[in-house]
Amino acid sequence: TSSMSVARFSPTISVLSNGKILVAGGNHGGSYSNVADLYDPSTSTWAVTGSMNCARFGHAATVLSNGNVLVTGGCTANSIAEIYNVSTETWTVNGSMMSIRRSHTISQLTNGTVLVAGGFNSTGTYLNSAELY
Repeated sequence: TSSMSVARFSPTISVLSNGKILVAGGNHGGSYSNVADLYDPSTSTWAVTGSMNCARFGHAATVLSNGNVLVTGGCTANSIAEIYNVSTETWTVNGSMMSIRRSHTISQLTNGTVLVAGGFNSTGTYLNSAELY
C-alpha cells in the first residue's frame, strides 16, 4: 500500500459507508494537524481529502446516521465541531460544544443524537461533564 500524506500519531479513523477510511488530524512533528486522508481498501491507495477547519489532536470522531462524520474537540483555542461530508469531501464548522475538550469520548445513540463526555479542557482540568450534539 502507499502511505498517508503526513506521518502522525493519534488521528481519528472512521470507516465510511462507501468503504473508504477517513484518517483525520493527529500530531505531526509536535504540531496539531488539520490534514485528512482517505484510504481506499479496494485499490490500496491513499488520497488527501479536504482539510479540517481546525488542527486537532486528542479529538474524537463518529460516523453519523447520514454517513457523514462528526469530529469534536482537540482544538486548543476553541470548542468547534465540524462535519465531513462524504459526498463532497469537504469539512463544515457545525456549532460549538459547551466545553473545550481533548481526549474525550463520543458515541452516536440509537435516537441519532451524539453523546460527548469527559476529557480535559484547555487548562488540563479533567471534565466530568457530558453534552448531547
